Amino acid sequence: MLLPKKKLLRFENFKLSLDRVQSRNTVATNTVFGLTKFSDLSVEEFKATYLGSQIPDNAHSYDVGVLTTENIEAPTTWDWRTQNKVTPVKNQEQCGSCWAFSTVENIESIYCVKNNIDCTTFPPLSPQEIVDCDTVDQGCSGGWPYDAYQFVITEGGLEDDSDYPYTAQDGTCAFQANLVKVTISSWKYATTNSDETTLQTNLVGWGPLSVCVDASSWQDYTGGVLMAADCTNNIDHCVQLVGYDMTQATPFWIVRNSWAADWGENGYIRLQYGQDTCAVCDVAFFSVI
Repeated sequence: MLLPKKKLLRFENFKLSLDRVQSRNTVATNTVFGLTKFSDLSVEEFKATYLGSQIPDNAHSYDVGVLTTENIEAPTTWDWRTQNKVTPVKNQEQCGSCWAFSTVENIESIYCVKNNIDCTTFPPLSPQEIVDCDTVDQGCSGGWPYDAYQFVITEGGLEDDSDYPYTAQDGTCAFQANLVKVTISSWKYATTNSDETTLQTNLVGWGPLSVCVDASSWQDYTGGVLMAADCTNNIDHCVQLVGYDMTQATPFWIVRNSWAADWGENGYIRLQYGQDTCAVCDVAFFSVI
């Protein structure tokens, strides 16, 4: 029996993914590649659906300064999850809203750090509010956290997800000021000139950070440390930086993604430290509450 055209396309994509995974594992030393929930997508479909397919040009210039952390000596390992300052892994679904998720996740974590709140039970804030109401960016087609921060400041804050639920699609703005749960006063860059040492220090001194990366090679990731050779610096995705470990033979950053907990290492990925892997320290942000 002949397969329907759509099923045949998925099957062909799956076979290509299998070949790609086998090829990548042949040369991989620290990374495990495998079949994932994205394996029936072509590389082009994956990028268009789960990454920022129309991220606006990095044209806006905000003179907000770079974070400076004084009198902080970063330890050899750090993980904000062990201090319950990271909310549970979320799922952006088939919408390129990673930039909104990254912004919201940073605001949640900074709020929990500042107020000494357990983020694992903190009511999550609304990325959908940003997707719908931020008119500078492109909703499910992509955007930048710095624009999202400016929006949150101008709009007057964020509602939580129960009041403004996520729909994984562009919608009409339905913001209600009386339902705002968290406000921010400003934001700053967390690094400059791809400086991983500054990024490390600010991560420890301030809290989990919003970072934007090249995630085009993450379709097949299932575990281990993704090496710099597997990435470019073509930013197409935004995530949350939560920790690092310098004690291993291959030091790594710990990055929380927004593709649900059934991707990667329970929703996380480790990136090689010291090589600006996937442009992890090129564009990083921090909200001020």
